[in-house]
Amino acid sequence: LKIGIVVSEWHPEITEALYQGAEKVLLENRIKQENIIRKNVPGSFELPLGAQLLSDKTKAIICLGCVIKGETDHYRFICDAIGNGIMNVGLKINMPVSFGVLTTDNIAQAMDRAGGKHGNKGKESAYAVLKMLCK
Repeated sequence: LKIGIVVSEWHPEITEALYQGAEKVLLENRIKQENIIRKNVPGSFELPLGAQLLSDKTKAIICLGCVIKGETDHYRFICDAIGNGIMNVGLKINMPVSFGVLTTDNIAQAMDRAGGKHGNKGKESAYAVLKMLCK
């Protein structure tokens, strides 16, 4: 059982923590290290295409990224595009594709959700694809 993890390179201190959380869950649930396929993409906007490119090699895909709100509407457009893109990829390829993208107001909120006081969204995303594979 091969599972893909697509990781945004933007905000690497956050996305690496998300990746570590997701990887830990997969390993704890008997997914072998060699069956975890990682694909880095430049930013969160590229996550949907990264997921689609992994779809012929995997049975499920976890998308991990972080978008932090700025002073313009750019944040809103990017977040909408990422969410819709990830959902559409899952429907198109007919396999579980999880949304492990943090959309926060600041870096502190992101850190809190990447292994801090609010848990690790990477772990949650890994659990989601494992549950979907068991359905």
